[in-house]
Amino acid sequence: MDGVTLAEAEAHLSDLVSRAEAGETIDICRDGKPVVRLVPAEVPRQRVDAALLRAITDKMTPQAESAGDFIRRMRDGDRY
Repeated sequence: MDGVTLAEAEAHLSDLVSRAEAGETIDICRDGKPVVRLVPAEVPRQRVDAALLRAITDKMTPQAESAGDFIRRMRDGDRY
């Protein structure tokens, strides 16, 4: 947990938000006392529908060439 003054928070809010987004907890202090805590928001994760994913991948046709051959062709051929 890191503490910053209110003046520092005003001057560097974008940086503080980035740090909190990365998982850090930051206390903003006034007169040396913490008054606000900046924490990352809890974003609910969506569940993966395995049956839907399987249905989509089953419809996909396999590639005719290997990944290595594809990369070589892209690298040596048209130049992207």
